[in-house]
Amino acid sequence: MTKDIRVRFAPSPTGPLHIGGVRTALFNYLFAKKHQGTFILRIEDTDQNRFVEGAEQYIDEALSWCGIHPDESAKQLGDFGPYRQSERKDLYKEYADQLIENGKAYYAFDTPEALDQHRKDHEAKGKTFIYNWHNREKLNNSLKLSKEEVQQKMEANEAYVIRFKVPKDKILQLDDIVRGDIEIDSNTLDDKVLFKSDGMPTYHLANVVDDHLMKISHVIRGEEWLPSLALHHLLYQAFERESPKFAHLPLILKPVGKGKLSKRDGDKMGFPVFPLEWKDPKTGEVSNGYKEEGYLPEAVVNMLALLGWHPESDQEILSTEELIQLFSLEQVTKAGAKFDPDKTKWFQQQYLHEADHSYLLEEFKKILDEKNIKTNLDINKIVDLVRERAIFAKDLWDLSIYFFKSPDTYDEKAIKKSWKSDTGELLEQLLPVIDEIQDFSANTVNKRVKEWIASQEISFGKVMMPLRIALVGSLQGVDVFEIMSVISKEESINRIQTAISKNASTHDQTV
Repeated sequence: MTKDIRVRFAPSPTGPLHIGGVRTALFNYLFAKKHQGTFILRIEDTDQNRFVEGAEQYIDEALSWCGIHPDESAKQLGDFGPYRQSERKDLYKEYADQLIENGKAYYAFDTPEALDQHRKDHEAKGKTFIYNWHNREKLNNSLKLSKEEVQQKMEANEAYVIRFKVPKDKILQLDDIVRGDIEIDSNTLDDKVLFKSDGMPTYHLANVVDDHLMKISHVIRGEEWLPSLALHHLLYQAFERESPKFAHLPLILKPVGKGKLSKRDGDKMGFPVFPLEWKDPKTGEVSNGYKEEGYLPEAVVNMLALLGWHPESDQEILSTEELIQLFSLEQVTKAGAKFDPDKTKWFQQQYLHEADHSYLLEEFKKILDEKNIKTNLDINKIVDLVRERAIFAKDLWDLSIYFFKSPDTYDEKAIKKSWKSDTGELLEQLLPVIDEIQDFSANTVNKRVKEWIASQEISFGKVMMPLRIALVGSLQGVDVFEIMSVISKEESINRIQTAISKNASTHDQTV
């Protein structure tokens, strides 16, 4: 590609950033970095009625947590600012006036009540009201009114909008990197509002003007903006400017059934749809975030990258550097990508397994501190033993609780299955064998206990399963001999003795 690659992610600060928005930002970022281009964060805050306090800060923090860092933004200034549309509003009137002067747009003075009446009249006749070529010269606008009448209305400060004059009888040949060739009949389009008398542009005008002035080479955005492609293409033509290349990304779909993934889906099925926790400033409602749920950002990014895109190989675990190297818009799918909460946990588990031991150790220490647990046990060893079973760092406690707390109850099903009439006697015979072991490493304990079992000519399960129950309280946990080595000889013997005592009459009661 010879032209400088400049892409932008342009969210509106109307609430928390959905993971669908994060994926859009990610695809823009990957594309820019692959081509040594520039990734821009632009805040589209022209709709002040929907502005939500704290939303812009949330967007910044969410992208930062994901490792998606803009080259240009309101915080990382470049040569094409300002990077908030509300700070650029003086620019848009000039371009709206240019369209008026060139006959590409017109003033419209129709009141909301008048337009509502037109809609109702059409509905009564089984039709749909569209403000465009077939009726625009009959309505209350500068195409019908004389220059004097328009001037009078303007001087009287009547509310108005500027509408784009969509050309009639034109077949638009559009190209989309993801969708391919698209053909649109201009007669089916309505004359969209571009500018309002309060001095604020609509999304369509501001978006196109900003993309032009910021020299955006590729517009990579969600599928929901595909219906706007024809209008934006026509606006570039009207301004006699070269249009950027467009790529409309597929929707992220619900885990079950069709439709766009929503917060409601996450609430129903118990998974986040936002990268960070969000507290609604109006209602106080708190929505969970991936960060607070314990997900690693690298896992979330890897998962999102494969929603609607896949490299040529079957490799699924990909670092950000690998994603940058492999990413291609041509490999983005048209079909919606179904979100899979279980697959997301799988990615998290893979990344947690590869996480630095120091990270897991620090997280585990925090858990122990929160539970006010003071211990002399080798927590380094405990983390190493249980980490393979963990999905989140917070799982380390549930997976290791038996190291710190001697069981006071025993799983009934495990007892019924494994604790036989002679189990207590066998464990009593094993106790002096354990007590005689000097080197209480897992390997030595393993060797001595198994040698004793073999000498008794009994099955390993007859001893090993009750031994695990005595140490853990159930048939769960890591290697029995590793447990014994960590908790010490004395604690192992105490737990075995307690289990013998507490389960002495179990067989009699179950027979």
